[in-house]
Amino acid sequence: MSAFIAACKQSDSKVPVIGFADAFQDNTIEQAKTGFIDALQKNGFDEKKNTLKIIYRNAQGNIPTLTQIMKYFIAQDVTLIATNPSLSTITAAQNTKDIPIFMMVSPTPALMKVNDAQGNPPKNLFGVGETLDYIDTSFLQIPKLVQPKSGSLTVGMIFNQSEPQSVEAMDRIKQLAASNNINLVTLPVNSTADVQLVTASLLSKNVDVFFANPDNIVFESFETIVKACNEKNIPIFTSEAGLVERGAVAAYGADIYQWGYQAGVQAAQYLKTKSTKDMHWEMVTVRKRVYNPAVAKKYGLTIPANFQPIQ
Repeated sequence: MSAFIAACKQSDSKVPVIGFADAFQDNTIEQAKTGFIDALQKNGFDEKKNTLKIIYRNAQGNIPTLTQIMKYFIAQDVTLIATNPSLSTITAAQNTKDIPIFMMVSPTPALMKVNDAQGNPPKNLFGVGETLDYIDTSFLQIPKLVQPKSGSLTVGMIFNQSEPQSVEAMDRIKQLAASNNINLVTLPVNSTADVQLVTASLLSKNVDVFFANPDNIVFESFETIVKACNEKNIPIFTSEAGLVERGAVAAYGADIYQWGYQAGVQAAQYLKTKSTKDMHWEMVTVRKRVYNPAVAKKYGLTIPANFQPIQ
């Protein structure tokens, strides 16, 4: 009965309610949530001032739990759903066609395979997405900075076969490697529990560099990957700027905080106007080149001047 009363109070309230869903616990994607909330506050929507209510849930990497979270948000009749990263976005799009969804740390709808047969994204999908174009710049930094131990440069990667963006990224990198005389060694990984064993197997194949691609399992298990690579004296490069602070050498990619902030600005616009007319999902606008000075020094790498050191 109390749950019913709470739901009625919420639907009667004039204070907008956001259901915010993280797919898993991760320091990198956490930055997007912070940016999203900061943008809302700057636009006058603040829980501390009772001008907004946020129902936050984290699925801890469990897909059935993520589905339950979305169903709960729908039952609570939230004003909008904020999703972070792609797994949350895909699950939200599968469960509601009416409640506006504002995505962050997610690829384009096409890459997530949520477009309809005519190539149109869901009508209720907004927020901020990203293509895979930036991966070219990130991956091709490696041969400029790393000398192979012998023969051609060998780059190792793990990827989640069931994650569309990871598979798309892998296909793109295979083409890049083939056209740039880079030997690419890849192994599939199905869960975070497998990462330690799979990474160890990969590193035993005489790789010169580990490349961390846009993959939710890689995000979630990055400290495990860093530990394994450090033990084998193998540097990590990545397309994800947020992973540099956590132990990668360098990256060219979206600023994760700004990604969330950009999505938050759009969500705030919707809360102000109560309309999605002329609104559509946007491309991420803030990308940066960053490097980790301590890690670069450890591996004796000289980073180009157009890369910024992490603070």
